[in-house]
Amino acid sequence: MKEQNSKEINNKFEEVTVKTDHIFQGKIISLQVDEVKLPNGKMSTREIVKHPGAVAVLAIHEDKMIVVEQYRKPLEKNQIEIPAGKLDPGEDPQTAALRELKEETGFDCGSIKLINSFYTSPGFADEKIVLFLAEDLTQGEMQLDEDEFLSCESITLEQALQYIKEEKISDAKTITAVYAWQIYKLTGKI
Repeated sequence: MKEQNSKEINNKFEEVTVKTDHIFQGKIISLQVDEVKLPNGKMSTREIVKHPGAVAVLAIHEDKMIVVEQYRKPLEKNQIEIPAGKLDPGEDPQTAALRELKEETGFDCGSIKLINSFYTSPGFADEKIVLFLAEDLTQGEMQLDEDEFLSCESITLEQALQYIKEEKISDAKTITAVYAWQIYKLTGKI
């Protein structure tokens, strides 16, 4: 079998954008509709949400995970999540992670490491979250934005796993962080 170079493999299903209609520009996201040419030559449309990207922090203090509880309007319910927030234009993800940790929880950290990054919903959005592990925490004062209403608590791994079962934790970034923490506790590696 003939070897294909990685560019050919990566592009074999490429959809070429023929036209873009910008539908909405919000404070955080924008929506566009792209007309695309499919690999078979036919035309189709793609609705795409553009997002500046975000960071999230798995913060461990005294063998507990620091979480925040807040109301999520799209879900019409409260959620328990790890601290997170959007990237400002040109902002370094690690700097943003330290900022969000401080703002939402009041904690500073002595050690921060990259865990991984991932796309939240690549079928319709380009949002990428960069996930960090923060340790050696010291507590200070929360610095919430004026439109942020949340509470902060620390939970055990067992509580986190139970919250996943109960759907109190149901967002991808927090579930990913809980399972990364579980692996970290078992192996000592992130």
